[in-house]
This record gives sequence, C-alpha cells and structure tokens, in this order.
Amino acid sequence: MRLRTQVLLLQAALVAVALAVAFGVFAISSGEQASEEYGERALAVARTVASDPEVRSLVGQFSAADTAGTDAAPAGVLAAGALQRAGESARERTDALFVVITDDRGLRLAHPDPTVLGQRVSTDPSGALAGNEVVEQERGTLGDSVRAKVPVLALGSDDVVIGEVSVGISTTAVRTELVKDLINGALVTGAVLLLGVLGSILLARRWKRLTLGLEPEELAELVREQEAVLHGIGEGVVAIDPDGVVTVVNDEARTLLSIDGKPGMRVEDIGLTPRLLEVIASPTAEPVLAAVNEVVVIAAARKVLRDNRDLGTVLTVRDRTDVEALTRQLDAVQSMSAVLRAQRHEFANRMHLVSGLLHEGHPNRASEYIDEILGVGPRSEAVEGIDAVSDDYLRSFLTAKAAHARESGVRLVLGENTWVGGELVGPVDVTTVLGNLIDNAIDAARLGARRPAEVEVELVQEDSTLHIVVVDSGDGVSLTPEQVFVEGVSTKSTADTPGGRGVGLALSRQIARTRGGDVTLADVGGQITADNDRGGAVFIATIADALLIQEVTQ
Repeated sequence: MRLRTQVLLLQAALVAVALAVAFGVFAISSGEQASEEYGERALAVARTVASDPEVRSLVGQFSAADTAGTDAAPAGVLAAGALQRAGESARERTDALFVVITDDRGLRLAHPDPTVLGQRVSTDPSGALAGNEVVEQERGTLGDSVRAKVPVLALGSDDVVIGEVSVGISTTAVRTELVKDLINGALVTGAVLLLGVLGSILLARRWKRLTLGLEPEELAELVREQEAVLHGIGEGVVAIDPDGVVTVVNDEARTLLSIDGKPGMRVEDIGLTPRLLEVIASPTAEPVLAAVNEVVVIAAARKVLRDNRDLGTVLTVRDRTDVEALTRQLDAVQSMSAVLRAQRHEFANRMHLVSGLLHEGHPNRASEYIDEILGVGPRSEAVEGIDAVSDDYLRSFLTAKAAHARESGVRLVLGENTWVGGELVGPVDVTTVLGNLIDNAIDAARLGARRPAEVEVELVQEDSTLHIVVVDSGDGVSLTPEQVFVEGVSTKSTADTPGGRGVGLALSRQIARTRGGDVTLADVGGQITADNDRGGAVFIATIADALLIQEVTQ
C-alpha cells in the first residue's frame, strides 16, 4: 500500500474516532442538559402555581380542615372545585404531563385523573412538605416524568407548609428533544467527517505532487544517489528552482566558479559571472564558453520538466583550461610544421640546384650559391627583428604566428621598439594573452579592405613587466572599448564555433589583471591617423612579473 493511501486511511480513521468520541460526549451532555432544562421548566411552573394566592388559600382551607380532625373532601367535590380547575388550567397552559396539588398529608386536591382525587400521591412528598424544592426523575401513575415539587405556604406566612405542588413533564418529550439534538449533531458530525476525508484526499494529492509520485524509500534512495553523483562527478552542478532560488551546489561548482553559494540563496547572490547568469536566464542545450578568473569553462543550462511541471534549471560547467592551453600549443605546433614543410621543399629545391651545378662542372657557381644560402641562413622565413627577443619560447611562438599569418595572406611584423631580454616566467599566460590579440588582429586584417594586410606586434620589457602592443590594418572595431571585453560579445559569426565566441579577450583581460596588469583597447580604429598609421584596432596589454630580469656580470 502506498504511503499516501496509508496516510489517507489513518487520517480518516483518526477523524472518525475523534468525531465518535465527541458525538458520544455530546449525546450524554445533551441528555443531561435536556433533563435539567425540563426540570427547570417544571420547577418554574410549580413555583408559579404554588405562589398563586387563590391556590394557597384553598389549600389552607383543606389543611385547616385536616387540623380540625375532619376528613378530606370527597373526590366528586374536589373534581368540581377551584383547585382542580386551577391545576388543569396550568397543565394545559404549560403542556405539562400533570399538575398535582396536595395538602400537608400528601392527599391529592387536584390531579389530571379525577378518580384519584382525595388519595395519597404515589411518590414521596416528604421533601416538599418539609419546605424544600425537589427536582427529580421518577415513575408515577402517569408514567416516567421529570418532576418538580414545591411546597405551598400558608397565606401570610413564609415558613408554614400547608401542601405541595408537583409538576411533571414526560420523559418522552425529553427523549424527543434529545433525538432532535442528536440528529442535528449527527448531521454536523457527518459533514465534519466528510470534510476530513476530503481534506485527507487533497493532502494525499498534494503529497503526491510534492514528492513527484515517489515513495519514501524511493526518495531516500534518490537522495543517496544524488549525494554520491553530485559530489563524485568531475563537473560543476548548480540547480535553481523556478523562483530563482539555489537548491543544489556541488563542490566542483564551488571550485570551478569560485563561489560560496549555499542552498536557499538567490542565484544572483552566489557570485556567478554575468555570462553564466545569462546562460541560466536563457537555458539551451548548446554549450558556451565562459571565463571565470583564469579558468575557461564550458557551461550549459537546461530546463528540468516532470509531468509538464517546471522544476527549475540545472547549470553544468566543465573545466576547459587545460584543453585551451593544449589547443594553443597544438596550433603552434601545426603552424611550425607548416613552416618546416615549406622550408623542406625550399631546401630540397636548393640542393637540386647545387647538385646540378656540381654535375655540370661549375663548382665556383655552386660555392657562390651555397655562400648566398648561408648568408641568408635557415631563417629566411624568420620574422624580421626576431633577434630582439631572447626568450626561446616567445621566439618560436612569434615565428609560428607569422607562418599562420602568411597562410591567411597577412604579414606579421615586429615593431621597431621591440626588445625582450629576459625569459618568460609564465609562458602559458603570456602566450594566451598574446595569442588572442594576434589571432584577432590577423582575422581583422584578413577581412579588412586595406592592402597589404599587416599586423604589427611590439614587445617591450620594463624590468619584469612585459608590454604588448598589437595593431592591425583592418577596418576597426564596431564596439566600444569596454564592450569588446564583455564575455560572450563578439563581432564574428558563431555558427561554426561550438560554445560561441567572445571569450578570448575577456579571458586575456582576466589573466592580465590577475597578474597585476591589464588589457585595453587604445584605439577602435577605422581610419589612418598620425598615431595609427595602419588604421586598424590598437590593443595594449601589460603583464606584470612576466619576465626574469637578467643580471649583468662584469
């Protein structure tokens, strides 16, 4: 049996038992209350009759006669007497079962049955004749009744008892009134029971909605699985409910996104970047790249639905920093491989010429040709001015980028002020910043209208700080100097780029600022000026503590 069914039955049983107990108490109290009310009613009638001066006077006459030693009046005389008329009038007026008037001996002076007049009453009159008012339920000649007995006092005296008045109301009337009360109570009880069952059904349905139809054992197992999965996988997970409140944040998400979010917080308050908040606001299955400090992550957000009910959004993030670094290194290797293949073909052609000259008997010309080759050297394809850069890693990187630029129809040149005498401390960070700037410049120059298409790179060392200036001959940037660094913003098409564009410049700025520097757009370009002779965009980067200072020894 499902838990919600058990809860429904248990609640219905509890409501039924509670109502049964309440109905029993109500029935008992109603019976007692009805008896008390009818007793008070009988007492009021008895007091009214007993206090009537005419009744007191007539009863006093019979009591006086008794004192004088005479016998009670015959039944025929009493039946036609004023006391009989007074008693019957009171009985008919109050709808009582009987109104009986006696003298101080308990002999009936008035009774609904005239044949018993002058006879002693069937119930004990001693309490009323002793001057007390008595209310009790007894059985007499007219059946069971709730009766009140009140003493009749002599005229002009408050303590001389000369008889009694007994008024009875049939218990049948009491039971009839009680049945009416019980029927009304039963209807109310049934209505309450029905409401209780309906409430239990609604509660069970709400339980089903809240638990998605799962049983407690399934919920417990689900929680255990969630804890094991969420904190054991290598991806960051952030779950948000439809109201924008965080419900789950695993350890990997806190590490990758540098957040300290906790369940119950608003998603805007846990420290996510604007790029990630945008991904959550517009969840799609398409992953996008995002930069968080020095980390590049792939983020994707999905809506979670169950039975067409919106359960919220789940954001997943994966670290792609190492992949990005390897991608750039692979790009450099591929560019250098292309250069080596070109040089191999060129070297083979030159060796064929040398071989031909020697076989034709022209050793002098062969020697001159070899000297010419050695004079140019194997660096015929090297970047002009590369000797001003001492770091081997940086030289190789620039050479590879120059080869990549040539393949795109762009010429990469070093600025005349270029000088780097130290070795790189963080080659990955430096080449990431420099590579993003050069790649963007090559694309801008290739797509621009100006020819020849050129990119100028100037590297200057100042103590341990590296200054980078990259200028292209493109058509300029259509965005403001701050917009180009907003994550996800790009002027290029994203159709052929999984994860989207607009990450490189944002990441470059984050890396530079983390190392105490910055990346800025000094000139959006668009036209040739005195300060910008190439007419394209001008980017300036500063990376502090990027170089080792070479000590000069005497």
